[in-house]
Amino acid sequence: MQKTDTIHLSPGRRRWNRFKHNKRGYYSLLIFGLFFCVSLCAEVISNDVPFLVVYNGGHYFPFLKAYPETVFGGVFETETDYQDDFFLEQMRHSANHAFYPFNRHGYNSINLTIDGPLPSAPTGVNLLGTDDRGRDVLARLLYGFRLSVLFGFSLTLVGTLVGIIAGALQGFFGGKTDLFSQRLIEIWSSMPELYLIIIFASIFKPNLLLLLMLLSLFSWMGLSDYVRAEFLKGRNMEYVKAARALGVGNITIMYRHLLPNGMAPVITFLPFRMSASILALTSLDFLGLGVPPSTPSLGELLAQGKANIDAWWLSLSVFIVLVGTLILLIFIGEALRETFDPRRR
Repeated sequence: MQKTDTIHLSPGRRRWNRFKHNKRGYYSLLIFGLFFCVSLCAEVISNDVPFLVVYNGGHYFPFLKAYPETVFGGVFETETDYQDDFFLEQMRHSANHAFYPFNRHGYNSINLTIDGPLPSAPTGVNLLGTDDRGRDVLARLLYGFRLSVLFGFSLTLVGTLVGIIAGALQGFFGGKTDLFSQRLIEIWSSMPELYLIIIFASIFKPNLLLLLMLLSLFSWMGLSDYVRAEFLKGRNMEYVKAARALGVGNITIMYRHLLPNGMAPVITFLPFRMSASILALTSLDFLGLGVPPSTPSLGELLAQGKANIDAWWLSLSVFIVLVGTLILLIFIGEALRETFDPRRR
């Protein structure tokens, strides 16, 4: 009975069961998903602004709205500094309360109470120490991890879409279309990617959108070769010839018939492409060609660790986060490769 139920499972369900059977890849996916979900809530976990302030019977939500100092007994109309001694003294009254996140530091907040050189070592206030500007390392790691993963997702998505379209057109139409496209790809792939990024970084102010556009110009070429090979193999299949004989359009044949059969290499390489995207952003930030200096970044923290050899907590924390992320993605990619391998049942 169990064998019969397994036979009648849909292909997607069978692949999911096969993926779950690979414990290393399955638990890596769960751990990576958990860390990513936690990073999406970074403002709730690490922030220098409280969730809720109870002051003189009123309830205020600084997490959602900015309040001037006059609301809490101050004399200035500027936004309240919730780490200021005056505000903390106001909260010591029995009727007043301020509820802070677990880590009471934002990614750009500076600890002005440090009595010593910067970067400072881990303490009870800064659990992973501070960088060379007095900013909390834990907060910058949390926000930097989220930024890196979201950038990796975006670059992987754009590169995958462009690679699928380019490879599908080459493989399906073949002939001169494939010949000229391959020559253009060979010319474009010979362009010095790093030099182009250096040139644009010197002309424009570096930002995530500019990096995404520049890296997307080159990230699609590796994937297009696999899609092209799958479409070249499938364009002469009997079911494609039958669809053409019935008058089905080229776009419909490509989308409904050839693309589903050619998605195996695309899905298999997604985690590896994402890890390469995260490494690309980290490398550019390390070289000073990435995001602006105030933006939380793993590469910027890594550069600070290189500049401050004695501050072991900088290099060690970034190393653990970066290497751990890449290992999880590699394990997920290996599990996907085994899942979509037609030789495995």
